[in-house]
Amino acid sequence: MPTIRLQGISKRYPGSTASAVDSLDLTVNDGDFMCMLGPSGCGKTTTLRMIAGLEQPTGGSISVGDRVLDSVEQGVFVAPERREMGLVFQSYALWPHMTIRQNTEYGLRLRKVGRAERSSRADEVMNVMGIGRFADRYPSQLSGGQQQRVALARMLAVNPGVMLLDEPLSNLDSRLRLEMRTELKRIHQDFRSTIVFVTHDQWEAMTLATRIAVLADGRLQQIGTPTDIYDRPRNRFVAGFLGNPPINIIEFTDDEPAPHIAAAHRFAETRLHGATAVPGSIGIRPESIRIEPPSQAPAPDALTIDASIFAILPTGGSWTIEAVADGRHLFATTSVPPTCRPGDDVRLRVAAHEVHVFDTEGERVGLS
Repeated sequence: MPTIRLQGISKRYPGSTASAVDSLDLTVNDGDFMCMLGPSGCGKTTTLRMIAGLEQPTGGSISVGDRVLDSVEQGVFVAPERREMGLVFQSYALWPHMTIRQNTEYGLRLRKVGRAERSSRADEVMNVMGIGRFADRYPSQLSGGQQQRVALARMLAVNPGVMLLDEPLSNLDSRLRLEMRTELKRIHQDFRSTIVFVTHDQWEAMTLATRIAVLADGRLQQIGTPTDIYDRPRNRFVAGFLGNPPINIIEFTDDEPAPHIAAAHRFAETRLHGATAVPGSIGIRPESIRIEPPSQAPAPDALTIDASIFAILPTGGSWTIEAVADGRHLFATTSVPPTCRPGDDVRLRVAAHEVHVFDTEGERVGLS
């Protein structure tokens, strides 16, 4: 499938003063597993529906290779059924009066594929999805995870060039979500399809995507590989949206700072090496914090904060440690059983390269 390009795409609904999608530029390469990630109302589902042709943009253009699907300026709109894309909704949208085989064959029947070929193709994808033995059952006789597989099989049967998935796993319990993530990963590898996947679940995006596009308020905040997005967030929104427990933010204000804030501010300024940007805050991932006894000599070229242990929370295989520094709570995580106890005085150490510095506008400031 050629590259999908969204250029200056906007969508504003009648009666609304704000755009649901605002001047969005996005490229989905052939073979990408692109996850559009963001909170509710950020414009990700609207964007997906515009790619599918279920919504028409109020500005910009959408093209696949050299073929223009939508263009407000040129007055072009290609109907959804002519876009050669498959769509799976949050609700499975299975026909309740049809068997699993009939549901799987439905798209092929609409395309007037012959009975023999239709049956052969349905058998193939049902077996791939592990639902072949349910061919004569009805959707109400299957579990949620099995119904999800039927919805995917129906889409795969028509062999779409692009698969558009709108939060397809949100109705499943945690175990089934894990199984279906593995299934989607396998589908992407086996069918080599281009997938655009909408989710608000950061772990779905991190575990599935080859690239992630983070949206907020209808605008693209950052696009990159999962590692890029997590390790080098472009701004405080991206930094705060990804991570559990969330990133620790230490803000610098004009008020008389507490000792640990003053130390963090000095550390940020030295790391900028004379850059014109003014540090407004720093971010520290919980897993970046090392807990040491206060008697241990401070490590050179590292941020150190004196604190006391407030609580230790086991999470099964790992521990979340809540520490207090000058009345502010900071969270650390570890996979090693902690030796400290609530009430202990400790030193928190963070390697220099693991400190994220943001300017007063919340944008990332690159470190030397």
